[in-house]
Amino acid sequence: MSGPDDSAPELSATAPSVSTLRPPSRRRWWWIGGGAVLAGALAASWFALPIRTVEVTGEQHLTAGRVRELAGLTPNFGWLYYGAWRARGLLDDPWVLSASVTRRFPDAVAVQVNERRPVARWQQADGTVVWVAADSTVLPPSPIHTSPEENAELTALPLIQGWGPSRLEDALKVLTALGGYNVESVAYTPTGLRAKMPAGSVWSGDLKFLVKYAGSIGMYPKQNINIYPWGVSVQE
Repeated sequence: MSGPDDSAPELSATAPSVSTLRPPSRRRWWWIGGGAVLAGALAASWFALPIRTVEVTGEQHLTAGRVRELAGLTPNFGWLYYGAWRARGLLDDPWVLSASVTRRFPDAVAVQVNERRPVARWQQADGTVVWVAADSTVLPPSPIHTSPEENAELTALPLIQGWGPSRLEDALKVLTALGGYNVESVAYTPTGLRAKMPAGSVWSGDLKFLVKYAGSIGMYPKQNINIYPWGVSVQE
């Protein structure tokens, strides 16, 4: 008896499947072609819609050019791609408290800057005098040339100075509490704070009590007042 035909070919375990021999489907080519078209459209939009107009408002101590630089508004940057991520550099400058950026079709960007305002001068431990804002931010010299009147106004700002650990934030709170008394200077030490007016002064070893009784200082014009937890001392 003869067995199976020994000449019949055997199927190889490594023979390629029918699916691997098929050419790429039309759907795959559609995705490839669509991706290429999309990439081309994005690239075209970059060059077709560049930023051509920039409007800067609200700047007082910064130049408009410096604001554009901080906001990343380089020439011909793509209008469609500009946003808060690009303008975030504005907040790196101490003068900028906040800012808003608005795109206007088809090629304009408007930047509104809200700058910090110097409220006092602070003599640091090394003797250097700098401007400070109400939130204790140290402000660098303004890049804009100021008028003699503005220079005089800045020079007349209250002077904060002292020794020991810095109490800048406490001194600024004193200035805020005594805002209506034309404070000329605030001196701090580890044991207290003294505010000097054109005539008279007020001292307290506790910021809380000084702020609490700030409104009653007007009862003792041109006097030197010491505020303690147990009472008030008034001296000529």
